[in-house]
Amino acid sequence: MSVRGLLFIFAVLVGGSPAVADPVPLQADDFARAAAVSQVSMSHEGDMLVGLVADPEDPFKSVAAYWDLSGDITGPTILPTHITPAQEGLKFVTTRALKKKRSLWTTVQPYIGALSGCGEGKRIGSTKTFLIQTLIASEHLETMTELPTGRTEIGATESMQRCFELQGGTNVKSLLPLDDDEILISRRTTKNGSSLYRYNLATAEQSFVTREGLQEQIQSSERDGRPLSKYAQKFVDGEWIEQRYVLDADGNLVVAPALTTTIKNRYEMDLQVQDRVGSDPVYYVLTDKFSDHAAVYIYDVASDTLSESPVIAHPRFNISQLVFSRRAQDWGELIGFQYLAETYKTHWLDPELSAIQAALDQRFPDQIVRLGDQTDDRNRILVTVSNSDQPSAYFLLLNKQELISIGSSRPWIRNDQLGRSKLIYYAARDGLEIPAILTYPAGYQPGDKAVGAIVIPHGGPWARDYIGFGEAGWAQYFASRGYIILQPQYRGSSGWGRKLWLAGDGEWGLKMQDDKDDGAAWLVEKGYVDPDKIAIHGYSYGGFAAIAASVRPDGPFQCAIAGAGVANLTRLGNSWGQNRIQRIRQGHTVTGMDPMDNTDKIDIPILLYHGDHDVRVPAWHSRDFYNAIKSKRPDSRLVIFEEMGHQREKWSPQHVAQVLLEIEQFLDTTCGMGWSSP
Repeated sequence: MSVRGLLFIFAVLVGGSPAVADPVPLQADDFARAAAVSQVSMSHEGDMLVGLVADPEDPFKSVAAYWDLSGDITGPTILPTHITPAQEGLKFVTTRALKKKRSLWTTVQPYIGALSGCGEGKRIGSTKTFLIQTLIASEHLETMTELPTGRTEIGATESMQRCFELQGGTNVKSLLPLDDDEILISRRTTKNGSSLYRYNLATAEQSFVTREGLQEQIQSSERDGRPLSKYAQKFVDGEWIEQRYVLDADGNLVVAPALTTTIKNRYEMDLQVQDRVGSDPVYYVLTDKFSDHAAVYIYDVASDTLSESPVIAHPRFNISQLVFSRRAQDWGELIGFQYLAETYKTHWLDPELSAIQAALDQRFPDQIVRLGDQTDDRNRILVTVSNSDQPSAYFLLLNKQELISIGSSRPWIRNDQLGRSKLIYYAARDGLEIPAILTYPAGYQPGDKAVGAIVIPHGGPWARDYIGFGEAGWAQYFASRGYIILQPQYRGSSGWGRKLWLAGDGEWGLKMQDDKDDGAAWLVEKGYVDPDKIAIHGYSYGGFAAIAASVRPDGPFQCAIAGAGVANLTRLGNSWGQNRIQRIRQGHTVTGMDPMDNTDKIDIPILLYHGDHDVRVPAWHSRDFYNAIKSKRPDSRLVIFEEMGHQREKWSPQHVAQVLLEIEQFLDTTCGMGWSSP
């Protein structure tokens, strides 16, 4: 059967249950429950899958799952053949299928202890944080063994050794697909950066390959592990620079002057190498040095020049990644590229993959379909289907014909309970075009007016949002209650072009904040919501934006909700980052309006919530701000969650549910948004 004549067989509907006349709003437990299936990946040989599934005995816990694909596969659904719970006190957070029926797992658990400045830890006293472990699992998950942690040099302190244990000193650099037994791993050292080793999955033996310095990163060949390029940060003539190294005609790594940049200029200069068999490497450079959006150029080693014009570019979006074949028969061929639109998209140059993608897109209209792990013959391809109104569903495409269901992440959620998202643009007051993701209320019809609106700025701020199903529930939980959600990609956001990114420098609480206010005004102008029914909710930097909104007089918001928010901009700027490079790169941009200097201007009620194990943004930010404003705004509220970290994987199910319920109660009562459950 031809690729374009795909026959699809599956049991679990991607879209969930049929719509009902009056859908019941989502409940907090719909997001607090562990995903039914998530993080599915397939081994290089295609003989197993691994992922996380909900514990059959406790739907709020995830367990490790293994699917044995070594025999015949029959549809319409394949179920895990083996599951393993985490040890007491641990939580599985990530997984990855490797090869030779081995898999990689990470776990976290709460920890309190003295770290002496390790990572984001305090230099004096104890830090509430998390212990991270990296494990290698054998076939059928029969054993899980911790990977060797970072190498401890002579003279390392006890706190430094503990730092390695906490942060995880080892990661997988490459699967080395052409090698049957070995992978490439990186192990941090206490003195000299990291060392690369070939690690034998069968014997656990490792052999040294090369060393990375403290300010260096090596890109290694996925074919044989040899270094292909190097990135280094150096102090030259009174200025910090970024150097890139390439292989010369003799096979030595040498500086590429044309690719050298200064750190403070922040040019994107991403070197991606085509490592073809029987020929010299081809160096592609993804850069925004010559245009607003990152495009792809070819670097010529002999002449130290870039191609005069880009070989791949998009007029509106950044090119983010090149896709090279990792099959023995066409190793290193450029088969596709990814670009950053409302979601990251892949354009396939390979005719067969392009045809498979087109057939799947036709089968799942209006959904985001991604081709994932695949065997060399492409007779087994892992497929993920999702969208803003569609929790991720996993399938295995067999023989380019059958689509076998692996499962949906949240099958209990129906499509009619969810709102549809789209990318829009609006003009800021100074004329700058601001992208934004707009999520309509569930069941929205043109001309409807939402019961309320929530503006949700992302964290970072050097980050961005994508259209997709949000596992935290911040958009869809409230879209199911009739709210319209706006996620502005305000100036300072990355991934939307250099102009928008740099426009946020030094504008915390100023023009960056104007962009959120102007987004609220746009919602009113378009008739989506009444002007007295708008709230702002953000987390991390987004929490700063919510705190800043509360002390900006005459703003458009009726209330603010700040999760793990920065409140003291001066203290953040003084201590930004744990190394001077980060301060040079970003520290000077963290200036603007400091909320702690303006607490007397508190204008609206604010809900502040924070985890006591947050080391990225310590909880004193929220505590200090609340203590400064509570007498003037007694309708404000502070909630501190025990054993909750900054990142969501360091949240318990109870944290997920409690955050949603706290926000909902605050909106319904203090904010007076006017919605109540049926």
